[in-house]
Amino acid sequence: MNHPLQSGAPDALIWRADATVMALVGLAHAMSHFSHLLLPGLFPFLQRDFGLSFSELGGLMTLFFTVSGLGQALSGFVVDRTGARPVLFGSILLFMGAALSAALAQGYSGLMLSALLAGLGNAPFHPVDFSILNQRVSAPRLGHAYSVHGLSGNLGWALSTAFLVGVAAATDWRLACLGALLLYALVLALLVWQRQHLATVAAAPRPVAAGRQGAQGGRTAAEGEFDFLRLPVVWWCFAFFLLTTMTLAVVHTFSVSILRALHGVSLQAASMTLTAYMLCGAAGMLAGGFVAARARRSEQVVAVCMSGGALLLLLCASGWLGATGTMVALAATGVAVGIGGPSRDMMIKRATPAGATGRIYGTVYSGLDAGLALSPLLFGTLMDHGRYQATLAGAGLVLLLAVLVALGVGRRTVARA
Repeated sequence: MNHPLQSGAPDALIWRADATVMALVGLAHAMSHFSHLLLPGLFPFLQRDFGLSFSELGGLMTLFFTVSGLGQALSGFVVDRTGARPVLFGSILLFMGAALSAALAQGYSGLMLSALLAGLGNAPFHPVDFSILNQRVSAPRLGHAYSVHGLSGNLGWALSTAFLVGVAAATDWRLACLGALLLYALVLALLVWQRQHLATVAAAPRPVAAGRQGAQGGRTAAEGEFDFLRLPVVWWCFAFFLLTTMTLAVVHTFSVSILRALHGVSLQAASMTLTAYMLCGAAGMLAGGFVAARARRSEQVVAVCMSGGALLLLLCASGWLGATGTMVALAATGVAVGIGGPSRDMMIKRATPAGATGRIYGTVYSGLDAGLALSPLLFGTLMDHGRYQATLAGAGLVLLLAVLVALGVGRRTVARA
């Protein structure tokens, strides 16, 4: 790699190199989130043309997140061995295959193939993105890099819905899939053109467990690669992502229905509240980059922000705020959680031993997929029984539990250091 930091370049040149890396990784991450909604954005059209039930449509997303979660844990090893760049290019190619499969689908099996390919493509993104950011961006700007990374994901969600539904409504959903294929191809071409900014150094296989265990004789390289699984902090980080994503899934999946059932607001107003939540989350992430760059104890920032979000959710569940107050408070929850996002990523970085970035990020961030898969099953039961306030309150309590886990991550990181 030829990073300006290595040659004592002036700060202006270092900033330009950092900004380029942030922009390229952010664009790639936006495509990952775009792919989350490649099929869900078209569900109304797929249901109409193929006569699919809601269970069948939900099964497509279960397949996507199951493949993505399992693949994410495994792909970290590939990223550590080969470097992040070839894995990134392979992921975009898989997204192109998913879009093409959807465009050509003649039934449910074709859509399942699309979900499978999209899940495989999505799997490596966190190990890839954070390996590139941690190696290519100068340390003082890592907080801003994590901020851009989170913000780009939210923008990818927003672009996906607007693009796919807009094209499908104006023309045909198959043309919308082909349009997505073209978009992926353009992004891949740009990433290949700027590939020098995405190069990472592959980690040599070696033990990462602390102390004398990693230096004992008679250990194979493969055993050393799995040493990180014995670090308690890894599983605390996994639990943190599992819990926070369960809350996120409640807001994304059920908030519109909850607002309509509890307060009788219109579908448009409820949908606008969810959009406001996402936009507030993006704004929070932007501000959170400055906070993360200056904070010495990332887990404390995360704890404060997540506690604020949890209390807002509990207020929404109480019903005391009325319709307008509940919608405003729910949107404000996005700000609180968003501000903590970059500090969350910094917390994980500080908990990660050297030489195991891909493996640990792959394992830890697979908690995201696990949370997205579990949350609808658990809270969906409450929704089916009309327990709308209990659903919101449960999401808030889960987020409070995540606060305790974040503080536990901080304690174990300090102890290990």
